[in-house]
Amino acid sequence: MTTAPAARTAAGDIEMAIRTRRSTIRLTAPAPGPDELLDLLSAAATAPDHGQLRPWRVIAISGDARARLGEAAAEAAPTADLAERILGKHLRAPLMLALVFQPREHPSIPRWEQLAATSAMTTTLLLLLDTRGWGGVWFGGPYPDAPQVRKHLGVGDNEQLLGYLYVGTPVPGEATRTRATSDVRSKVTWLGGDATL
Repeated sequence: MTTAPAARTAAGDIEMAIRTRRSTIRLTAPAPGPDELLDLLSAAATAPDHGQLRPWRVIAISGDARARLGEAAAEAAPTADLAERILGKHLRAPLMLALVFQPREHPSIPRWEQLAATSAMTTTLLLLLDTRGWGGVWFGGPYPDAPQVRKHLGVGDNEQLLGYLYVGTPVPGEATRTRATSDVRSKVTWLGGDATL
């Protein structure tokens, strides 16, 4: 493998973080506080973003606010059983980050590219959380497009709720989930040169 001459010594640490990060399903308190969350988002906002539009916003939900959001989502459930389960899902982590896609009108940066930038920011945030010892998982969440949920969170007509990052401390003693290395040769087409994959 060829390494660029100006590669930073931390490159190995970055690669290790990428290769070892796993979604953490079981989470407990504590979670990052307001100051650390702002610091994490400031770093995550350096992810690729054509035009630096920052076409997203984050709503941090903790404490009793999680239950109130759960009640709004439960209103959209078709059955009482499902409504009860939905209430519990909003209490699975001490901090929920609602990811709101906020596309901007731009003459040369289409909506799909802005959505890609939002996803890049979110992926970077998950990596940063992991490197600081926090756990996180991105779930679509129950009924993110339900009028009750959109109204409760103040999601505008021109915005889209992309689900939630559930954030907290990994439950002690939980085994790290493993993932086999992917064989990506079938995903690459090489044009030009004499490279053999």
